[in-house]
Amino acid sequence: MSPVPHDASAPYVVRGMRVRDHRFTVPLDHRSPDGETITVFAREYSDAALTEAEADKLPWLLYLQGGPGGKGNRLLQFGGWTKAAAGSFRILMLDQRGTGLSTPANRQTLALRGDARAQAEYLAHFRADSIVADAELIRAALGSDPWTIYGQSYGGFCSLTYLSFAPEGLKESLITGGLAPLEGAADRVYDATFRRVEARNAEYFAKYPEDRALTTRIARHLEQVPEHLPSGERLTVRRFQMIGSFLGGNTRIDGLHYLLQEAFVPTPDGDRLSDTFLTAVHALVQRADNPLYALMHESIYGQGRATGWAAWRVLESYPQFRPDAAEPLFTGEMVYPWYFEEDPALRPLAETARLLADKNDWPPLYDLAQLTRNEVPVAAAVYSDDIYVDRDLSLETAETVRGLQVWETADFHHDGIADDGEAIFTRLLSMVRGGA
Repeated sequence: MSPVPHDASAPYVVRGMRVRDHRFTVPLDHRSPDGETITVFAREYSDAALTEAEADKLPWLLYLQGGPGGKGNRLLQFGGWTKAAAGSFRILMLDQRGTGLSTPANRQTLALRGDARAQAEYLAHFRADSIVADAELIRAALGSDPWTIYGQSYGGFCSLTYLSFAPEGLKESLITGGLAPLEGAADRVYDATFRRVEARNAEYFAKYPEDRALTTRIARHLEQVPEHLPSGERLTVRRFQMIGSFLGGNTRIDGLHYLLQEAFVPTPDGDRLSDTFLTAVHALVQRADNPLYALMHESIYGQGRATGWAAWRVLESYPQFRPDAAEPLFTGEMVYPWYFEEDPALRPLAETARLLADKNDWPPLYDLAQLTRNEVPVAAAVYSDDIYVDRDLSLETAETVRGLQVWETADFHHDGIADDGEAIFTRLLSMVRGGA
Protein backbone atom coordinates (compact mmCIF):
# COMPACT_ATOMS: atom_id res chain seq x y z
CA MET A 1 0.00 0.00 0.00
CA SER A 2 1.55 3.30 -1.08
CA PRO A 3 1.39 6.09 1.50
CA VAL A 4 -0.99 8.91 0.59
CA PRO A 5 0.07 12.59 0.67
CA HIS A 6 0.39 13.66 4.28
CA ASP A 7 1.14 16.96 6.00
CA ALA A 8 1.89 17.21 9.72
CA SER A 9 2.26 20.30 11.88
CA ALA A 10 5.12 20.94 14.24
CA PRO A 11 4.27 19.55 17.67
CA TYR A 12 2.86 21.92 20.29
CA VAL A 13 2.05 21.41 23.96
CA VAL A 14 -1.37 21.78 25.60
CA ARG A 15 -1.65 21.05 29.34
CA GLY A 16 0.74 18.14 29.45
CA MET A 17 -0.15 16.83 25.99
CA ARG A 18 2.12 16.93 22.96
CA VAL A 19 -0.17 17.64 20.03
CA ARG A 20 0.40 17.33 16.29
CA ASP A 21 -2.13 18.00 13.51
CA HIS A 22 -2.19 15.69 10.49
CA ARG A 23 -3.86 16.10 7.11
CA PHE A 24 -4.10 13.25 4.63
CA THR A 25 -5.19 13.34 0.99
CA VAL A 26 -7.37 10.32 0.22
CA PRO A 27 -9.61 9.24 -2.68
CA LEU A 28 -13.25 10.26 -2.48
CA ASP A 29 -14.09 6.85 -3.97
CA HIS A 30 -11.64 4.18 -2.91
CA ARG A 31 -12.62 2.12 -5.94
CA SER A 32 -11.16 4.93 -8.08
CA PRO A 33 -7.88 5.74 -6.34
CA ASP A 34 -6.76 8.07 -9.15
CA GLY A 35 -9.98 10.09 -9.14
CA GLU A 36 -11.22 12.98 -7.01
CA THR A 37 -9.60 13.42 -3.60
CA ILE A 38 -10.65 14.85 -0.25
CA THR A 39 -8.77 15.75 2.91
CA VAL A 40 -9.06 13.79 6.14
CA PHE A 41 -7.82 15.43 9.34
CA ALA A 42 -6.58 13.70 12.49
CA ARG A 43 -5.00 15.04 15.67
CA GLU A 44 -2.27 13.16 17.50
CA TYR A 45 -1.91 13.32 21.29
CA SER A 46 1.00 11.98 23.32
CA ASP A 47 2.28 12.54 26.84
CA ALA A 48 4.47 15.65 26.95
CA ALA A 49 6.31 14.18 29.93
CA LEU A 50 7.94 11.84 27.42
CA THR A 51 10.59 13.06 25.02
CA GLU A 52 9.49 13.21 21.43
CA ALA A 53 11.75 10.24 20.67
CA GLU A 54 10.18 8.25 23.51
CA ALA A 55 6.66 9.10 22.38
CA ASP A 56 7.44 8.10 18.80
CA LYS A 57 8.25 4.60 20.00
CA LEU A 58 4.75 4.12 21.43
CA PRO A 59 2.17 2.21 19.36
CA TRP A 60 -0.81 4.03 17.88
CA LEU A 61 -4.39 3.95 19.15
CA LEU A 62 -7.01 5.15 16.65
CA TYR A 63 -10.19 6.53 18.23
CA LEU A 64 -13.36 6.24 16.17
CA GLN A 65 -15.99 8.71 17.35
CA GLY A 66 -19.72 8.14 17.52
CA GLY A 67 -22.13 9.60 15.01
CA PRO A 68 -22.41 9.34 12.10
CA GLY A 69 -21.17 12.85 11.53
CA GLY A 70 -19.18 13.17 14.75
CA LYS A 71 -15.73 14.73 14.67
CA GLY A 72 -12.89 13.54 16.88
CA ASN A 73 -12.81 14.79 20.45
CA ARG A 74 -10.93 18.05 21.05
CA LEU A 75 -8.88 17.31 24.15
CA LEU A 76 -7.86 20.16 26.43
CA GLN A 77 -6.13 17.79 28.81
CA PHE A 78 -5.91 14.06 29.41
CA GLY A 79 -8.76 12.66 31.46
CA GLY A 80 -10.98 9.59 31.61
CA TRP A 81 -10.01 6.97 29.06
CA THR A 82 -7.41 9.23 27.40
CA LYS A 83 -5.57 9.51 30.71
CA ALA A 84 -5.49 5.72 30.93
CA ALA A 85 -4.34 5.35 27.32
CA ALA A 86 -1.72 8.10 27.20
CA GLY A 87 0.89 6.11 29.12
CA SER A 88 0.92 3.33 26.54
CA PHE A 89 -0.19 4.86 23.24
CA ARG A 90 -0.03 7.75 20.88
CA ILE A 91 -3.71 8.61 20.48
CA LEU A 92 -5.03 9.58 17.05
CA MET A 93 -8.38 11.39 17.05
CA LEU A 94 -9.88 11.03 13.59
CA ASP A 95 -12.21 13.58 12.03
CA GLN A 96 -14.14 11.07 9.94
CA ARG A 97 -14.61 12.24 6.37
CA GLY A 98 -17.02 15.16 6.13
CA THR A 99 -16.56 16.24 9.76
CA GLY A 100 -14.46 18.70 11.70
CA LEU A 101 -11.35 19.81 9.82
CA SER A 102 -11.72 17.14 7.16
CA THR A 103 -13.24 18.26 3.85
CA PRO A 104 -16.65 19.39 5.16
CA ALA A 105 -20.06 18.16 4.03
CA ASN A 106 -22.94 20.49 4.95
CA ARG A 107 -25.60 22.65 3.31
CA GLN A 108 -22.97 25.22 2.35
CA THR A 109 -20.37 22.92 0.80
CA LEU A 110 -22.72 20.34 -0.67
CA ALA A 111 -24.24 23.06 -2.85
CA LEU A 112 -20.92 23.06 -4.72
CA ARG A 113 -21.60 19.48 -5.86
CA GLY A 114 -24.62 20.47 -7.92
CA ASP A 115 -28.18 19.21 -7.61
CA ALA A 116 -29.59 16.86 -4.98
CA ARG A 117 -28.77 13.77 -7.03
CA ALA A 118 -25.12 14.79 -7.31
CA GLN A 119 -25.03 15.49 -3.58
CA ALA A 120 -26.50 12.08 -2.75
CA GLU A 121 -24.01 10.34 -5.03
CA TYR A 122 -21.20 12.19 -3.26
CA LEU A 123 -22.47 11.29 0.21
CA ALA A 124 -22.73 7.62 -0.74
CA HIS A 125 -18.95 7.60 -0.11
CA PHE A 126 -19.28 8.74 3.50
CA ARG A 127 -20.15 5.49 5.28
CA ALA A 128 -18.10 3.13 7.44
CA ASP A 129 -16.54 1.29 4.50
CA SER A 130 -14.95 4.52 3.27
CA ILE A 131 -13.95 5.58 6.79
CA VAL A 132 -12.12 2.27 7.27
CA ALA A 133 -10.39 2.58 3.90
CA ASP A 134 -9.27 6.08 4.95
CA ALA A 135 -7.92 4.69 8.22
CA GLU A 136 -5.83 2.07 6.46
CA LEU A 137 -4.27 4.69 4.17
CA ILE A 138 -3.58 6.86 7.22
CA ARG A 139 -1.97 3.95 9.05
CA ALA A 140 0.35 3.36 6.10
CA ALA A 141 1.21 7.06 5.88
CA LEU A 142 2.15 7.08 9.57
CA GLY A 143 4.26 3.96 9.15
CA SER A 144 2.30 2.17 11.84
CA ASP A 145 2.19 -1.55 12.49
CA PRO A 146 -1.28 -3.00 12.99
CA TRP A 147 -2.82 -0.69 15.54
CA THR A 148 -5.33 -0.66 18.39
CA ILE A 149 -8.74 0.87 17.62
CA TYR A 150 -11.27 2.15 20.11
CA GLY A 151 -14.79 2.63 18.78
CA GLN A 152 -17.56 4.40 20.69
CA SER A 153 -21.15 3.97 19.43
CA TYR A 154 -21.00 4.44 15.64
CA GLY A 155 -17.26 4.10 16.03
CA GLY A 156 -18.01 0.52 17.10
CA PHE A 157 -19.99 0.01 13.89
CA CYS A 158 -16.90 1.20 11.99
CA SER A 159 -14.78 -1.21 14.03
CA LEU A 160 -16.89 -4.14 12.84
CA THR A 161 -16.43 -2.94 9.27
CA TYR A 162 -12.69 -2.76 9.92
CA LEU A 163 -12.70 -6.32 11.24
CA SER A 164 -14.62 -7.36 8.13
CA PHE A 165 -12.53 -5.80 5.38
CA ALA A 166 -9.11 -4.86 6.78
CA PRO A 167 -8.36 -7.08 9.78
CA GLU A 168 -4.70 -7.15 8.80
CA GLY A 169 -4.50 -3.53 9.97
CA LEU A 170 -5.60 -4.33 13.52
CA LYS A 171 -3.75 -5.51 16.59
CA GLU A 172 -6.84 -5.37 18.80
CA SER A 173 -10.26 -3.72 18.91
CA LEU A 174 -12.15 -2.17 21.83
CA ILE A 175 -15.84 -1.29 21.41
CA THR A 176 -18.20 0.60 23.71
CA GLY A 177 -21.95 0.77 23.06
CA GLY A 178 -21.41 -0.03 19.40
CA LEU A 179 -22.11 -3.62 18.35
CA ALA A 180 -24.14 -3.03 15.20
CA PRO A 181 -26.69 -5.48 13.83
CA LEU A 182 -24.91 -7.26 10.99
CA GLU A 183 -27.90 -7.96 8.75
CA GLY A 184 -31.61 -7.36 8.38
CA ALA A 185 -33.78 -4.33 7.71
CA ALA A 186 -33.42 -1.10 9.65
CA ASP A 187 -37.00 -1.55 10.86
CA ARG A 188 -36.02 -4.11 13.47
CA VAL A 189 -33.43 -1.71 14.88
CA TYR A 190 -36.06 0.97 15.45
CA ASP A 191 -38.64 -1.47 16.74
CA ALA A 192 -36.13 -2.46 19.42
CA THR A 193 -35.01 1.08 20.23
CA PHE A 194 -38.56 2.46 20.49
CA ARG A 195 -39.21 -0.16 23.15
CA ARG A 196 -35.99 0.75 24.99
CA VAL A 197 -36.81 4.46 24.84
CA GLU A 198 -40.32 3.83 26.14
CA ALA A 199 -38.89 1.95 29.12
CA ARG A 200 -36.40 4.78 29.74
CA ASN A 201 -39.26 7.32 29.70
CA ALA A 202 -41.03 5.25 32.35
CA GLU A 203 -37.87 5.17 34.44
CA TYR A 204 -37.44 8.92 34.10
CA PHE A 205 -41.01 9.82 35.03
CA ALA A 206 -40.87 7.42 37.98
CA LYS A 207 -37.85 9.33 39.26
CA TYR A 208 -39.34 12.76 38.52
CA PRO A 209 -43.13 12.25 38.60
CA GLU A 210 -43.80 15.99 38.57
CA ASP A 211 -42.21 16.17 35.13
CA ARG A 212 -44.94 14.01 33.59
CA ALA A 213 -47.55 16.76 33.86
CA LEU A 214 -44.98 19.43 33.03
CA THR A 215 -43.94 17.67 29.82
CA THR A 216 -47.57 17.36 28.73
CA ARG A 217 -48.17 21.01 29.62
CA ILE A 218 -45.25 22.09 27.41
CA ALA A 219 -46.56 19.96 24.53
CA ARG A 220 -50.08 21.40 24.76
CA HIS A 221 -48.66 24.93 25.11
CA LEU A 222 -46.63 24.50 21.91
CA GLU A 223 -49.75 23.45 20.03
CA GLN A 224 -51.53 26.65 21.01
CA VAL A 225 -48.87 29.33 21.44
CA PRO A 226 -46.13 30.11 18.88
CA GLU A 227 -42.74 29.78 20.54
CA HIS A 228 -39.63 30.35 18.47
CA LEU A 229 -36.12 28.98 18.75
CA PRO A 230 -33.15 31.38 18.59
CA SER A 231 -32.69 30.47 14.91
CA GLY A 232 -36.17 31.84 14.18
CA GLU A 233 -38.29 28.79 13.44
CA ARG A 234 -41.30 27.80 15.49
CA LEU A 235 -40.70 25.03 18.01
CA THR A 236 -43.10 22.15 17.38
CA VAL A 237 -44.11 19.43 19.80
CA ARG A 238 -42.36 16.73 17.81
CA ARG A 239 -39.13 18.69 17.85
CA PHE A 240 -39.47 19.34 21.58
CA GLN A 241 -39.74 15.56 22.05
CA MET A 242 -36.22 15.24 20.62
CA ILE A 243 -34.71 16.43 23.90
CA GLY A 244 -35.17 12.83 24.95
CA SER A 245 -31.55 12.54 23.83
CA PHE A 246 -30.85 13.30 27.50
CA LEU A 247 -32.24 9.86 28.34
CA GLY A 248 -29.22 8.13 26.81
CA GLY A 249 -26.91 8.90 29.71
CA ASN A 250 -26.47 8.13 33.39
CA THR A 251 -26.00 11.68 34.61
CA ARG A 252 -27.62 13.45 31.67
CA ILE A 253 -31.03 12.12 32.65
CA ASP A 254 -30.96 14.50 35.60
CA GLY A 255 -30.01 17.32 33.24
CA LEU A 256 -33.37 16.82 31.52
CA HIS A 257 -35.12 17.45 34.82
CA TYR A 258 -33.17 20.64 35.42
CA LEU A 259 -33.95 21.83 31.91
CA LEU A 260 -37.70 21.25 32.28
CA GLN A 261 -37.70 23.13 35.60
CA GLU A 262 -36.71 26.28 33.71
CA ALA A 263 -39.37 25.93 31.01
CA PHE A 264 -41.94 28.58 31.95
CA VAL A 265 -41.68 32.20 33.03
CA PRO A 266 -44.50 34.72 33.68
CA THR A 267 -44.91 37.47 31.08
CA PRO A 268 -47.54 40.18 30.33
CA ASP A 269 -49.02 37.67 27.86
CA GLY A 270 -49.20 34.89 30.41
CA ASP A 271 -46.77 32.03 30.97
CA ARG A 272 -44.32 31.58 28.10
CA LEU A 273 -41.33 29.36 27.48
CA SER A 274 -38.22 31.08 28.79
CA ASP A 275 -35.32 32.21 26.64
CA THR A 276 -33.11 29.99 28.80
CA PHE A 277 -35.22 26.96 27.98
CA LEU A 278 -35.54 27.72 24.26
CA THR A 279 -31.82 28.33 23.92
CA ALA A 280 -31.01 25.01 25.58
CA VAL A 281 -33.59 23.14 23.49
CA HIS A 282 -32.20 24.67 20.31
CA ALA A 283 -28.71 23.39 21.14
CA LEU A 284 -30.14 19.88 21.51
CA VAL A 285 -32.36 19.73 18.41
CA GLN A 286 -30.41 21.63 15.74
CA ARG A 287 -28.18 19.84 13.23
CA ALA A 288 -26.23 22.77 11.78
CA ASP A 289 -22.97 21.51 13.24
CA ASN A 290 -23.44 17.84 12.31
CA PRO A 291 -25.83 17.54 9.34
CA LEU A 292 -24.33 14.18 8.38
CA TYR A 293 -26.01 12.73 11.45
CA ALA A 294 -29.42 13.43 9.94
CA LEU A 295 -28.45 12.73 6.35
CA MET A 296 -26.58 9.48 6.91
CA HIS A 297 -28.15 8.12 10.08
CA GLU A 298 -30.34 5.41 8.59
CA SER A 299 -27.80 4.58 5.89
CA ILE A 300 -25.61 2.96 8.55
CA TYR A 301 -28.16 0.10 8.48
CA GLY A 302 -28.44 0.00 4.68
CA GLN A 303 -27.07 -3.11 2.97
CA GLY A 304 -28.58 -4.05 -0.38
CA ARG A 305 -31.89 -2.38 0.33
CA ALA A 306 -33.41 1.06 0.91
CA THR A 307 -34.00 2.15 4.48
CA GLY A 308 -36.95 4.32 3.39
CA TRP A 309 -37.30 6.39 6.58
CA ALA A 310 -37.54 3.27 8.73
CA ALA A 311 -37.93 5.08 12.05
CA TRP A 312 -40.85 7.11 10.68
CA ARG A 313 -42.49 3.93 9.44
CA VAL A 314 -41.99 2.02 12.69
CA LEU A 315 -43.32 4.96 14.71
CA GLU A 316 -46.80 4.07 13.44
CA SER A 317 -46.71 1.06 15.77
CA TYR A 318 -45.91 3.25 18.78
CA PRO A 319 -48.66 5.89 19.05
CA GLN A 320 -47.51 6.79 22.56
CA PHE A 321 -44.69 8.70 20.87
CA ARG A 322 -47.02 10.77 18.71
CA PRO A 323 -46.96 14.50 19.52
CA ASP A 324 -50.74 14.49 19.97
CA ALA A 325 -50.71 11.55 22.43
CA ALA A 326 -52.45 12.24 25.72
CA GLU A 327 -49.09 12.10 27.47
CA PRO A 328 -46.42 12.26 24.73
CA LEU A 329 -43.12 10.54 25.35
CA PHE A 330 -39.65 11.80 24.60
CA THR A 331 -37.97 10.28 21.58
CA GLY A 332 -34.40 9.08 21.15
CA GLU A 333 -31.97 9.33 18.23
CA MET A 334 -34.45 8.50 15.48
CA VAL A 335 -34.40 10.63 12.31
CA TYR A 336 -37.61 11.54 10.49
CA PRO A 337 -38.29 13.22 7.13
CA TRP A 338 -39.83 16.27 8.80
CA TYR A 339 -36.41 17.12 10.28
CA PHE A 340 -35.65 18.48 6.83
CA GLU A 341 -38.69 20.76 6.95
CA GLU A 342 -38.15 22.25 10.39
CA ASP A 343 -34.40 22.67 10.82
CA PRO A 344 -33.10 25.61 8.72
CA ALA A 345 -29.70 23.93 8.35
CA LEU A 346 -31.35 20.85 6.84
CA ARG A 347 -34.02 22.38 4.60
CA PRO A 348 -31.70 22.81 1.59
CA LEU A 349 -30.82 19.11 1.90
CA ALA A 350 -34.36 17.69 1.97
CA GLU A 351 -34.26 16.21 -1.54
CA THR A 352 -30.75 14.85 -0.96
CA ALA A 353 -32.03 13.11 2.18
CA ARG A 354 -34.97 11.64 0.27
CA LEU A 355 -32.66 10.21 -2.38
CA LEU A 356 -30.43 8.64 0.26
CA ALA A 357 -33.48 7.14 1.98
CA ASP A 358 -34.61 5.66 -1.36
CA LYS A 359 -31.19 4.32 -2.35
CA ASN A 360 -31.54 0.55 -2.70
CA ASP A 361 -28.06 -0.53 -3.80
CA TRP A 362 -26.00 0.13 -0.69
CA PRO A 363 -22.96 -2.18 -0.65
CA PRO A 364 -22.31 -4.48 2.34
CA LEU A 365 -20.83 -2.97 5.48
CA TYR A 366 -19.85 -6.32 7.02
CA ASP A 367 -18.39 -9.60 5.83
CA LEU A 368 -20.06 -12.26 7.96
CA ALA A 369 -17.76 -15.01 6.71
CA GLN A 370 -14.70 -13.02 7.74
CA LEU A 371 -16.20 -12.16 11.13
CA THR A 372 -16.91 -15.82 11.86
CA ARG A 373 -13.22 -16.61 11.38
CA ASN A 374 -11.94 -13.43 13.04
CA GLU A 375 -8.52 -13.66 14.69
CA VAL A 376 -8.21 -10.07 16.00
CA PRO A 377 -8.74 -9.82 19.78
CA VAL A 378 -11.99 -7.89 20.38
CA ALA A 379 -13.70 -6.81 23.59
CA ALA A 380 -16.99 -4.94 23.76
CA ALA A 381 -18.89 -3.19 26.52
CA VAL A 382 -22.62 -3.79 26.06
CA TYR A 383 -24.93 -1.61 28.16
CA SER A 384 -28.03 -3.50 29.26
CA ASP A 385 -30.40 -0.53 29.00
CA ASP A 386 -28.81 1.30 26.06
CA ILE A 387 -31.55 3.25 24.24
CA TYR A 388 -29.42 3.79 21.12
CA VAL A 389 -27.77 0.43 20.46
CA ASP A 390 -30.06 -2.38 21.57
CA ARG A 391 -28.65 -4.94 23.99
CA ASP A 392 -30.29 -7.97 22.37
CA LEU A 393 -29.14 -7.04 18.87
CA SER A 394 -25.65 -6.38 20.25
CA LEU A 395 -25.42 -9.83 21.80
CA GLU A 396 -26.63 -11.37 18.55
CA THR A 397 -23.72 -9.69 16.78
CA ALA A 398 -21.28 -10.76 19.50
CA GLU A 399 -22.17 -14.39 18.85
CA THR A 400 -21.20 -14.01 15.19
CA VAL A 401 -17.75 -12.46 15.69
CA ARG A 402 -15.28 -15.20 16.52
CA GLY A 403 -13.46 -14.58 19.79
CA LEU A 404 -15.33 -11.40 20.69
CA GLN A 405 -15.51 -11.00 24.47
CA VAL A 406 -18.52 -9.20 25.94
CA TRP A 407 -18.68 -7.26 29.15
CA GLU A 408 -22.36 -6.57 29.76
CA THR A 409 -23.17 -4.04 32.45
CA ALA A 410 -26.18 -2.10 33.69
CA ASP A 411 -23.94 0.39 35.50
CA PHE A 412 -23.65 2.64 32.45
CA HIS A 413 -25.77 3.93 29.61
CA HIS A 414 -24.75 4.79 26.07
CA ASP A 415 -22.36 7.54 27.12
CA GLY A 416 -20.58 5.33 29.65
CA ILE A 417 -17.10 6.49 28.68
CA ALA A 418 -18.12 10.02 29.67
CA ASP A 419 -18.97 8.74 33.17
CA ASP A 420 -16.00 6.49 33.92
CA GLY A 421 -13.99 6.18 30.76
CA GLU A 422 -10.80 5.20 32.55
CA ALA A 423 -12.34 2.12 34.17
CA ILE A 424 -14.09 1.04 30.97
CA PHE A 425 -11.01 1.44 28.78
CA THR A 426 -8.75 -0.31 31.26
CA ARG A 427 -11.11 -3.25 31.58
CA LEU A 428 -11.55 -3.72 27.83
CA LEU A 429 -7.82 -3.46 27.18
CA SER A 430 -7.18 -6.07 29.86
CA MET A 431 -9.76 -8.38 28.27
CA VAL A 432 -8.18 -8.30 24.80
CA ARG A 433 -4.77 -8.91 26.35
CA GLY A 434 -5.79 -11.96 28.32
CA GLY A 435 -6.86 -10.43 31.62
CA ALA A 436 -9.93 -11.42 33.60
